[in-house]
Amino acid sequence: MNEGFPWLTVMAALPFAGGLLVAALPAGKRVLAKNTALAVTVAELVLAIILTVKFSPDGARFQFTESYTWIDSFGVHWALGVDGIGVVLILLTAALMPILVLASWHDADTPQVRMDGSAGEKAAPRSTHAFFALMLMVEAMVVVSFAATDIFVFYIFFEAMLIPMYFLIGGFGGAQRSYAAVKFLLYNLLGGLVMLAAVVGLYVATADADLGGAGHGTFDLLRVSQAVASGELDLNPTAEKAMFLGFMFAFAIKAPLWPFHTWLPDTMTEATPGVAVLVTAMVDKVGTFAMLRFCLELFPDASKTFAPLIVTLAVIGIIYGALLAVGQTDIKRLIAYTSISHFGFIIMGIFAMTSQGHSGATLYMINHGFSTAALLLIAGFLITRRGSKTIADFGGVQKVAPVLAGTFLVAGLATLSLPGLAPFVSEFLVLVGTFSRYHVAGVFATVGIILAALYVLVLYQRTMTGPVKAGNEKISDLGLREKVVVAPLLVVLIALGVYPKPILDVVDPAVEGTLTQVDRRDPAPPHPIAPVADQANAPAGNHAADQAAAHTTGGNK
Repeated sequence: MNEGFPWLTVMAALPFAGGLLVAALPAGKRVLAKNTALAVTVAELVLAIILTVKFSPDGARFQFTESYTWIDSFGVHWALGVDGIGVVLILLTAALMPILVLASWHDADTPQVRMDGSAGEKAAPRSTHAFFALMLMVEAMVVVSFAATDIFVFYIFFEAMLIPMYFLIGGFGGAQRSYAAVKFLLYNLLGGLVMLAAVVGLYVATADADLGGAGHGTFDLLRVSQAVASGELDLNPTAEKAMFLGFMFAFAIKAPLWPFHTWLPDTMTEATPGVAVLVTAMVDKVGTFAMLRFCLELFPDASKTFAPLIVTLAVIGIIYGALLAVGQTDIKRLIAYTSISHFGFIIMGIFAMTSQGHSGATLYMINHGFSTAALLLIAGFLITRRGSKTIADFGGVQKVAPVLAGTFLVAGLATLSLPGLAPFVSEFLVLVGTFSRYHVAGVFATVGIILAALYVLVLYQRTMTGPVKAGNEKISDLGLREKVVVAPLLVVLIALGVYPKPILDVVDPAVEGTLTQVDRRDPAPPHPIAPVADQANAPAGNHAADQAAAHTTGGNK
């Protein structure tokens, strides 16, 4: 069934067509290619804002749905639709893309770095057209991944986005770009191959249950999840666990979850800053989103079975990533390990299976996207000026570039989840939601907060404070283009830190729908709140305590 104007198809087609247009422009028209890419991303942002405004949190769970027959014999449809979680992640994607295009304005202008780390006349030239065309292609595929309600369509675009990402990393990265690109591709292709076996197994199961009619199976996510909830599709427990693990393996690599994370530090270190943000703020979010959309909804019993294990791996990732970040000597590699720690929080919130955990995890995806974008892009501006990623080469930068240093500090404070900045709210919700079901995991996860303060403040101290080190005297402050890049990121971090309610209002109904599908409810408080009549007769001190307990355990409902 189609609901009026095909908003989601248009939003997928626009950056794809824009990418083709940019690639087809004459070779000498570099500025035109950049301006075209920027215009396309701004237009996409306008559409995303309209989509978000038109979305009704009190309406149907999935809205803007559309479905067109694609491969009828296998029950494959071009089927799209978004709930509150999908719509805010599409908005995140669309909001970041114009910023990334501006931040990457000159990233493809210089000759490519040779494998020995040098550059010069013999170094291969880079194609500005290809760079921005590939970025637009990734945006289109990410949008489809967040909107797909056909499992096969999701799988196609989940895998297809690896191709432009491979060329962005391997064609425009640093000296070890080929190694990083191949590692990125192999890890994610392995995950996709295992997932493909699970997708086929699920289709066979739906065919056995005749969900597609006439003995056929179906890839319709909404139909399959409804059949699972009603018992119409009664999966064998062993088969359900195997299929869950097949899906989860692919998403754990993409996310990434410890111990499947090892491709991320190399990728973020070698990629240009804009592409690194593309990876961690957008592409990786497809993995965590898919855990909510597919793992929990299609395999609810297996999700509950493996939840303690996954929460444990997430806590290990939180502490592991933070500890390794403390010991890094490379700025971009340090930020990569902070992302591994943050993804641990997101995945922990998802598999805590509480309303606070799910709302916090979704909000964390948004907040992490903006905070990591700010930190990585400002670090990229700094690295470009100095020509080095090594932390020890910096020092005293705040004396020669105070605006750069100040914005770097705000982005760093957001990364460590300082109260008043956006990530604090999401991290708090994740911890509260986790602690209500997994007390020990919630306690251990707080270690990540302490370590985050350590790695961020030490990084700032070593790069920005103290005497100006030799070679840093000529570091210039942020220019107009760079200020335009950074300003909206900082505004969003402050705004969502003070008032996250608009996002949570959109997300919460979708969270409730997911928890209903998994048949999970928030754990009852250890000390139930007395009935209203009893509270009225209770001493004033106890009444206040009960109110505080109710606020803490009530979540965001």
